[in-house]
Amino acid sequence: MRKYVILGLVGLLTLAGCKNVKTTDMSNSNSLQEVAGRKNFGPNHALVTTPQPCVMIATWDKDHNPDVMMAAWAGQYDHNKIVISLSKHKTTENLELTGAFTVSFADIRTVAESDYLGLVSGNQVPDKVARVGFTITPSPNVDAPIVNEYPLTLECKVVSWADGILVGEVVNQSADESILTDGKVDLAKLQPIVFDAAGMCYRAIGEVVGGAWNAGKKFTE
Repeated sequence: MRKYVILGLVGLLTLAGCKNVKTTDMSNSNSLQEVAGRKNFGPNHALVTTPQPCVMIATWDKDHNPDVMMAAWAGQYDHNKIVISLSKHKTTENLELTGAFTVSFADIRTVAESDYLGLVSGNQVPDKVARVGFTITPSPNVDAPIVNEYPLTLECKVVSWADGILVGEVVNQSADESILTDGKVDLAKLQPIVFDAAGMCYRAIGEVVGGAWNAGKKFTE
């Protein structure tokens, strides 16, 4: 079994903001005024929050079989909370049974497997996790499975599930030592993928382009 260590949370998603758009009726894209020098896509186009994280949600079903699905509409709020938008299906049924789940992150090594787990419902293919060759370790902290092939996992308890919004409390985060540098998660080693809603494809996280809370200091000098 892989050796796991407890780590601090990492941010999952940054939402893009929009400004300087004049509109009389946001429900009707035909009423939107053009933004000078830009092309309008309306309020509901997939580009609004792209790229999106490819999070893999793992739960137990009523027979204690593992079920895993991919979700893209996910993010972090507060230091130990995660929020995911989900329609009602097998995963949400499992959440109501166990009150727990794990979240892992698809990476470049598991693109095909992760995509398959998002394409196929556990209601139709109950052994879909085994079909892609994934193995499971029961979480020691919550009533949910850990997928061994994903090297970074959040162990979560359900805080609330209503109106299609799942809020989870992260009680532990564990990572395989293969993705650590100086005791911290190294995204260059993890190589997570994101969902490009505009191109309908997956993309790998890119290179470091600046330091957080550091790159902008040149404007304070």
